[in-house]
Amino acid sequence: MREIVIQQLTREAFAPFGDVIQIEGANSFPINHGMCVRYHDLAKVETTGDNARTLISLLRGKPYELPLKLEMVERHPLGSQAFVPLSSNPFLVVAAHDHPDGPTDPVAFLTQPGQGVNIHRNVWHGILTPLEGQSDFVVIDRGGDGVNLQEHFYPEAFLIR
Repeated sequence: MREIVIQQLTREAFAPFGDVIQIEGANSFPINHGMCVRYHDLAKVETTGDNARTLISLLRGKPYELPLKLEMVERHPLGSQAFVPLSSNPFLVVAAHDHPDGPTDPVAFLTQPGQGVNIHRNVWHGILTPLEGQSDFVVIDRGGDGVNLQEHFYPEAFLIR
């Protein structure tokens, strides 16, 4: 079984796959008569296809334990998918580049408190993987007509450490 070493989630490292949603380093300005700060335009939400619309949903995920066996990745060809945690529990983000033969070997990132991700449209990624306790997430993704899910099963599983 091939191994994947988890790396820290940073904007630079994750840029080929999407956006890191966090306050640190974000463009901001005061609103509401100076009583609030808006951290502006943190992610590019993408929706395409017939009757496309942006959805906001809540997910409650049970925790996974490491090391973790990874056999499958998925992608959404018609829209991006953002995960914003409502707790300080970390979660694992797995992503892979596209290749004519399917996804490449994946990489894995570990979030820090206050970080979410927006996975760009058509990017291969792992499923939602909370760690260290049940976790709730705001999910922003695409609704509408058409098939917006493709799955790829690797011929040999990976072990994420």
